[in-house]
Amino acid sequence: MSTITQTKSTWKTTFLPWIVCLSASLFFAYELLQLHVMNAISPMLIKDLNLSATQFGSLCSTYLLADVIFLLPAGMILDRFSVRKVILVALLLCLLGTAGFSQANSLGMASMCHFLSGIGNAFCFLSCIMLISRWFPKEKQAFLVGLMITIGMCGGIVAQRPFSLLAEHFSWRQALLIDAFAGIALFALIFAFVKDAPKPIEKVKETSLPFFEGVKRSILSLHNICCGLYTCFMNLPLMVISAVWGTLFLTQVHHVSIENASMIASMICMGTIVGSPLYGWISDRVKRRRHLMAFGGVVSMAIFMIILTLPHPSEQMFTLLFFLLGFFTSSQALGYPAITENNPKELTGTSMGIAAVLIMGIPALIQPLSGKLLDLSWDGTLVDGAPLYSAADFRMAFLIFPIGFLISLFALTKIKEKVCTPSPHKEPQAS
Repeated sequence: MSTITQTKSTWKTTFLPWIVCLSASLFFAYELLQLHVMNAISPMLIKDLNLSATQFGSLCSTYLLADVIFLLPAGMILDRFSVRKVILVALLLCLLGTAGFSQANSLGMASMCHFLSGIGNAFCFLSCIMLISRWFPKEKQAFLVGLMITIGMCGGIVAQRPFSLLAEHFSWRQALLIDAFAGIALFALIFAFVKDAPKPIEKVKETSLPFFEGVKRSILSLHNICCGLYTCFMNLPLMVISAVWGTLFLTQVHHVSIENASMIASMICMGTIVGSPLYGWISDRVKRRRHLMAFGGVVSMAIFMIILTLPHPSEQMFTLLFFLLGFFTSSQALGYPAITENNPKELTGTSMGIAAVLIMGIPALIQPLSGKLLDLSWDGTLVDGAPLYSAADFRMAFLIFPIGFLISLFALTKIKEKVCTPSPHKEPQAS
């Protein structure tokens, strides 16, 4: 009997946290698929709905706009309600948005449905962070966040060449319907395996911090704001190039086929897949964050300037450069544990929500801004009814990125460094 009890205890304290957090990470992967799929189907969508670059950028930004509006409420909700139930409701909204988008015949309807999917995204990443912070000790959280981002980036990979081929074989509408049906299977998996972390064996003394005082403290924290700014601007290539303009840039400026262009754009996600857990693992080993974050920022800027100025790179060179860009910008993964480590446990969700408003909100502005910059310098050339942009047009729009890297490095100087010394971790009491 004691052996059986010990086996159950080992399962609940050793394996269950991993199953819960990795299953929830699949929701993050699904949401990133909805974000990045716009890049894969951009030529079809622009032609079918008769969109300009400004309109297409605005359509893409509705997903992130939903994040901006709902992230702070999401953090507050997750601090107070069942994370499992919040994930299931958010995923349901994403499914409805994806299915509706597949039937959209106008910019307005497409924007509304993409916005609905973005509401689900406002909850998914914070939910995963909450589960990790409650199931695992602090000295393991950077690696777990990196692993979660790696799983999420798999959704970004699927959204590129595989989804492009699916849309070419059927249509972008049918491909999105298949996407929605895959989400139903994911809903069943999360319903079965994701659980809220039980109470600790030793009950932690409750704090009596008033609601609005907690919100005020999170908003006025310079550390939270700077973590959000660093993560946001390091994340821009992933949120703007990989998700919106990568395929268009490669096909129109460098005459890469749409299938190969979507594959090359996916290399940013692939680099993030490799880099995120590696940054997290090294950071947990050396028990430092800021040095690795600075290194990632400096190298990322150098790589992007090569992409922007190299005269005639081959497809193989682009593949390598996009991979390296994703790899080194994945130092942004360290911004999340930097927030959880420097805030009270009862404010984890609220503090993450404040930072996430910046992380998602600024790209929501930059997506249409970059489209506007493309249209401003566009000479009016049309091919098959769609705008054709030059290398100079893209260079003007993409100057946003090196400026962003500089801002991230400045923000890093205001981020607190907390030595990640191992601390006694009370294992959850499984119910």
